[in-house]
Amino acid sequence: MTPKRLPPTGGGDRGTPPAREEPAAPPPPDAVAWLDTALAEAAAGRGADDGRAAAWELRFAAAGRHCGPEQAGPVRARLLAAADAGTAPLTRLYRGGTATERLAVLNALPERVPGPEALPLVEDALRTNDTRLIAAAVGPYAAAHLDAHAWRHAILKCLFTGVPLGAVAGLERRARGDAELARMLADFAAERTAAGRPVPADLHHASHLTGEES
Repeated sequence: MTPKRLPPTGGGDRGTPPAREEPAAPPPPDAVAWLDTALAEAAAGRGADDGRAAAWELRFAAAGRHCGPEQAGPVRARLLAAADAGTAPLTRLYRGGTATERLAVLNALPERVPGPEALPLVEDALRTNDTRLIAAAVGPYAAAHLDAHAWRHAILKCLFTGVPLGAVAGLERRARGDAELARMLADFAAERTAAGRPVPADLHHASHLTGEES
């Protein structure tokens, strides 16, 4: 019988292909059975939360160990969907998780939390210097719910840490006509120039979107 596949991990760089195609590593022998059990546990408690970590939340943390690091992100997304995880379990998983576990939570926010209740997780990620977390934090959830002041500072955080502004969901819409953002970008550019440091090209792009070129 043909074994079931784990969820795809998604593509990487779509530019220059690697010089030699390497065969994909097979999943650990017990990965499919482990995932089936984990998804069943998540579905059994779907939408319920009594304030304590459920069994599937422990599976969420163990996904990399059982399914391999390349599959951990998609597996965690499936667990969150199966459990219909809301703000409370997402917050527990984020607060107690590793960077990769936190990344999975941030990526799930647009689908899992319809309102602004999970903004503390986004704000926490924006206080880090982990570029993966910052890039995830400025995705669609932030575009929908982050207030103007915090969103402007998120743009500066991206510029400061080297996160491409292409990661910022809704950049063109939210930057358009934002005179305060234009001022902040101009100040940031002036500080960089005075310190003899290069001004990120993305800054000029963002400034252009506001209607005022820096």
